[in-house]
Amino acid sequence: MRIVISEFMDEAAVSRLSAAHDTLYDKDLVDRPRALEGALAAADALIVRNRTKVGRPLLAAAPLLKVVGRLGVGLDNIDVAACEARGIEVIPATGANALAVAEYVIAAAMLLLRGAYASTAAVADGKWPRPALSNGRELGGKTLGIVGFGGIGRLAGRLGRALGMRVIGFDAQIAPYERVWSDEATAAYGLDALLAEADVVTLHVPLIEATRHLIDAARLAQMKRGSILINTARGGVVDEAAVAEALRSHRLGGAALDVFEQEPLSAGSPLAGCPNLLLTPHVAGVTAESNTRVSALIAEKVAEALERAGAAG
Repeated sequence: MRIVISEFMDEAAVSRLSAAHDTLYDKDLVDRPRALEGALAAADALIVRNRTKVGRPLLAAAPLLKVVGRLGVGLDNIDVAACEARGIEVIPATGANALAVAEYVIAAAMLLLRGAYASTAAVADGKWPRPALSNGRELGGKTLGIVGFGGIGRLAGRLGRALGMRVIGFDAQIAPYERVWSDEATAAYGLDALLAEADVVTLHVPLIEATRHLIDAARLAQMKRGSILINTARGGVVDEAAVAEALRSHRLGGAALDVFEQEPLSAGSPLAGCPNLLLTPHVAGVTAESNTRVSALIAEKVAEALERAGAAG
């Protein structure tokens, strides 16, 4: 069968697929829409990351498509309903990059709370900004507020607890009496109460209509003064202009944003030049190790899906 891979994937996983199927691997195919559509004319499977938009126009160019593998977990770049209507199986790499994201959350929290790690150039230049950098804060004893208590949120909580943090959480889909909260030694909170109490707030929710601009100016005003906001979920979950204003007014103690409403971030963004801000290009879940795990999982699951399709056909 024919497999098209339009974004980067671990070479070992590509080789495993190529050994059994006609496989086109071109990590830059996502940037050539016409070539991608042409490649899909005879494709049985498509493997993507987050940049390939698998909507009705692309699906129309792939009449034989049976499965879409997602090298990640978010599905907002895939029209799942349209795939279901066509009988196309959609497979995310659930859990395979959770550790990478959870470690990013804790590392970002430590960087922003301490505030001492941007001094290399000054110290190398003979300056000694010790007084200015002596008021950093420790992670231990702080409260980590997790918004969205799925696999990644739970793992971030475990890492936080291991470093002495108290962990509280909110999830609109998990009732406060459910056992997962006690199993994870996490107190279930309402969203407003969590924002008011947490020293570090980390977001792990999908981008749906109910979560669009979940963290806006009003919610930022509810947050504990000097607290840290971390978003590794989806860009639309936060109002970027409101975050910029909260940072400039020092209401927010710091923010780490790995995802944006428009990617790449557009020139002239209100985030440009904000203090205590860490920006990364949608890489929280991408490490050498997680890429190997994600790619291996999707290669296995896509191969299995094609085998099932072949048996059924």
